[in-house]
Amino acid sequence: MYKTIIRPILFQFDPEKVHHFTFSFIRTVCKIPGVESLINMSYQIENPQLERQLFGLTFKNPVGLAAGFDKDAKLFNELSNFGFGFIEIGTLTPKPQAGNPKKRLFRLKSDSAIINRMGFNNGGVKKAVERLKKNKNVLIGGNIGKNKTTPNEAAVEDYKICFNTLFDYVDYFVVNVSSPNTPNLRALQDKEPLTNLLKTLKSENDKKLSAKPILLKIAPDLSDDQLMDIIEIVSETQIDGVIATNTTISREGLHSKNKAEVGGLSGKPLANRSTEVIRFLAQKSNKAFPIIGVGGIHSAEDALEKLEAGADLIQLYTGFIYEGPKLIKDINKAILKKANR
Repeated sequence: MYKTIIRPILFQFDPEKVHHFTFSFIRTVCKIPGVESLINMSYQIENPQLERQLFGLTFKNPVGLAAGFDKDAKLFNELSNFGFGFIEIGTLTPKPQAGNPKKRLFRLKSDSAIINRMGFNNGGVKKAVERLKKNKNVLIGGNIGKNKTTPNEAAVEDYKICFNTLFDYVDYFVVNVSSPNTPNLRALQDKEPLTNLLKTLKSENDKKLSAKPILLKIAPDLSDDQLMDIIEIVSETQIDGVIATNTTISREGLHSKNKAEVGGLSGKPLANRSTEVIRFLAQKSNKAFPIIGVGGIHSAEDALEKLEAGADLIQLYTGFIYEGPKLIKDINKAILKKANR
């Protein structure tokens, strides 16, 4: 029903407006008595074989919602009803910011892809915390970044503010230095500044009564040498894992008319490169740290490919938009079927 009726209607309108409309619709519908239970019955699969134990957390299943979809932590409770094992909010910054000028979100229908240049638009970390206080037992990742006006030399302070403000309200942290939509942000992926940033956050973490897992989200556009640096940095800083990957600046093999739009590309065209990065990290590190795989997952087969390449968990974003919530259930069913062969 989603792909044959709902999606064709939604795809007639501006994608950013559709995103806000969908959020309002889901929030309103979920207030009707019995609707949340109905959604749960339709999409949730409860099975101990789906559970994953990673960095001290129990994920009820390995399929999560990637950052960027619920940037401001406005809908995580309702979205969890669709069967996600965990939800990552953000990217959040210390101060509210409007992001880049509109239009900044583009569908590439013939490529089953999206280009975005949102630019960390969010209401600031403090407002997100107020909503996270209403969490109904959803496992939450907090994706953190820096404000656009903060120079890279001062970026560490922005990450520290987000880390400490969010600490009591999320289950794990994701350090985002890989978005292509904030000027010079990706320069923080270089070995020296990245090591300094992660060591600083690790030091903040060690001051807490009970530490939270810290993960690093990396770009798919890194070279093999840069990926080897990432493995070395993870080992040196003793962070808990890597999310592979963020959106790409590559436009190879695209067919859609708006393929030249500036921004990060997500969806099917990213699938192979994301899997390559996961496999490289897993093999070259001898699986020394957990990996969350994201990028181009539009089917259960895509998800299994990521897991077989070395991902411990996976996340959806563009595939969720193109395929609908049934994709989550299909993936979990396929994981169970493979486990019981």
